[in-house]
Amino acid sequence: MCGIFCLLSLSPAQREGDKTVHEHLKRRGPNFSQDLTVRGSNPCYQCLFSAHVLHMRGLLTPQPFQDDAGNVLLWNGEIFGGIPVRPEENDTAVVSQKLASCNSSAEILSTLSSIRGPWGFIYLQKAEDCLWFGRDFFGRRSLLWRFDPDLQALTLTSVAACSSAPDKSVWQEVPAVGVYRIDLKAAAESGSMMFEVFPWAHVENHVFSGCSEAVLESVPSGCNAVMNPAGLELTSPVCPLNRSIPEPGNEHEVHLNSCSKDLEQLLASKDKTEESDRLIDVLSEAVRRRVQSLPFRMQDSPPADDQADVAVLFSGGIDSMILAVLADRHIPAHQPIDLLNVAFKLQEPKKQKESTKKPKKHKNRQMDDKPGADSQTSSPFDVPDRKTGRAGLGELQNLSPGRRWNFVEINVTQEELQEMRQERVCHLVHPLDTVLDDSIGCAVWFAARGKGVITEDHEQRSFSSSAKVILTGIGADEQLAGYSRHRVRFKTSGYEGLIQELAMELGRISSRNLGRDDRVIGDHGKEARFPYLDEDVVSYLNSLPVLEKADLTLPRGVGEKLLLRLSARQLGLGQSAVLPKRAMQFGSRIAKMEDKHEKASDKCTRLLTG
Repeated sequence: MCGIFCLLSLSPAQREGDKTVHEHLKRRGPNFSQDLTVRGSNPCYQCLFSAHVLHMRGLLTPQPFQDDAGNVLLWNGEIFGGIPVRPEENDTAVVSQKLASCNSSAEILSTLSSIRGPWGFIYLQKAEDCLWFGRDFFGRRSLLWRFDPDLQALTLTSVAACSSAPDKSVWQEVPAVGVYRIDLKAAAESGSMMFEVFPWAHVENHVFSGCSEAVLESVPSGCNAVMNPAGLELTSPVCPLNRSIPEPGNEHEVHLNSCSKDLEQLLASKDKTEESDRLIDVLSEAVRRRVQSLPFRMQDSPPADDQADVAVLFSGGIDSMILAVLADRHIPAHQPIDLLNVAFKLQEPKKQKESTKKPKKHKNRQMDDKPGADSQTSSPFDVPDRKTGRAGLGELQNLSPGRRWNFVEINVTQEELQEMRQERVCHLVHPLDTVLDDSIGCAVWFAARGKGVITEDHEQRSFSSSAKVILTGIGADEQLAGYSRHRVRFKTSGYEGLIQELAMELGRISSRNLGRDDRVIGDHGKEARFPYLDEDVVSYLNSLPVLEKADLTLPRGVGEKLLLRLSARQLGLGQSAVLPKRAMQFGSRIAKMEDKHEKASDKCTRLLTG
């Protein structure tokens, strides 16, 4: 993974990038940093490229990567399939070689379409005086843009910075509806910036007709976007969503009191067993690709006894539990796995303390420093996700007792939250700005940092996760009807409405979640990996009728994400297989940190700087 940056100027005046942005980019790529300036003489343009590399595969390959023909590639991605990459090879060099061999726009699109895995890229095709850029189908890697009309300069970057000062140009996320090309010669001659758009074919809810609303709404002021004249498209890496509506009466007739018995009864169906087994297979392979594509240094020198290469954002819920179980399959048994569990200090737990008859001074002890085992039950960090996380840890230890599971309790006080929000997180979440973005952005940032305590022999000690790879469960709820809004839509509009809601989820996941999470996790020099958004996993789930994935006539803890719950039971999981969905902002209790009545969609004033 990398922090990538390009400043394209149509004027001869040299301009440097924002120093704050540069610092954010450098934290994303701590292993190597380099700048490169390329000038076009006739016509006149200038590209300042800057790259900051997080070494993840093969030999360390400097970026910007310039080949013998003068082409320049900035690559922020991982190839997990589609294009062969040998263990000693680096993605950047492989992609550069593939793109350099392309003789037409159609061949460039074919190359990009074939890549399986997350990516964001910027590519100067020198002979054609063209600049290409864009994000993968799901938008799993961040890319932002803005245009300065006074300087006639376009900036592309993995991460930006927010400012309280008024600015004519604003940062926006590059829509993940395709890739873009700028004819630098035409731009320099006309003095205007025009983007040709090459859309993904069959994009749910973003069918491109001339120019999609998603592109038009976010094109920087002073720029224009048009459909490429040849009508070329990228090939979708996933199959279309199955929109078949269940016949009346086909719902699962299970009305028991025990959720576990509900699942066991459904598993008795041969078809259900086959479907859950198939989901396990494709998801297991997705996890394998992501936990075995690790930095070259790890193949040469094994980590210390308690130092893991892979971590899981871990709440003890079904999504993270399954990722942990499958990671256990593919990571050597002697290597630890870090389970990152974040909790925000409860501010006013007076009623709870009175009911448990604990003295007030005990409540206010610095439990996040070094609490004893006996004090855990009264800790102000005993939030719901901490409790389910500990229970999940117990299940994992029973399933794989020989594995060292580092359950990292990451405890955050309000003071530290406020400090790091202003110093770092507000810039990383930007340009998103809602209360929900604040809550999720802060929670994920502290979790990914991995600084907390672990318990050994009933004693706690400070611990900092060394894992560069962080598995996250995002994508499961979006595809398997895990959110409460899915039940609401089902009640009001039936299966047809539910299918429409699910179709919309993946279409907007890049702008709602993935760019933000990539920026937040990448700030620690770590890489987010999303097994539930693996192309093969999404294709398999897209191929199934909705009723095979979720049956919202069944109770909470069973009906939503039904197929995943059945898979969890197949994997040997117990109570975690029937835990209802709990959003991270509520499970970690960050939503309780601020004494305000806010809606998730409200603009968050706490994200403002200055």
